[in-house]
Amino acid sequence: MKYLHTMIRVSNIDESLRFYCEGLGLKEVKRTEYEEGRFTLIYLAAPNDEPELELTYNWDGDNLGDCSRNFGHISYRVKNIYETCKKLQSIGVIINYPPRDGEMAFVKSPDNISIELLQEGESLKPQEPWTSMKNIGTW
Repeated sequence: MKYLHTMIRVSNIDESLRFYCEGLGLKEVKRTEYEEGRFTLIYLAAPNDEPELELTYNWDGDNLGDCSRNFGHISYRVKNIYETCKKLQSIGVIINYPPRDGEMAFVKSPDNISIELLQEGESLKPQEPWTSMKNIGTW
């Protein structure tokens, strides 16, 4: 058995690609449009990583509601959690659970999906502004 990918539904391709590609650094590896079924599949992967994230966009829309909490979260290991959170903030992403411990943070995608960020290797030394930041919303 081999793990292949995780699929999530998205409501806006451009916003989602900005978050996952520009914000998190994933790369688009494949895109297929299904005109008859009226949907697009976009596969993303972290550099040098095999498991993929499949973004499914239904052309006629979806009622995504708040069902994303049933999903749980997607988790990525990052080289520097502080730099990753700073980059996400620079494109308008709210850091819901700041990396106060230099180890873990949570943000949400444009479609309200929780994304867990974990520091690669040892935790980084706690530093401002992260140590003073409060939790915002849910994660």
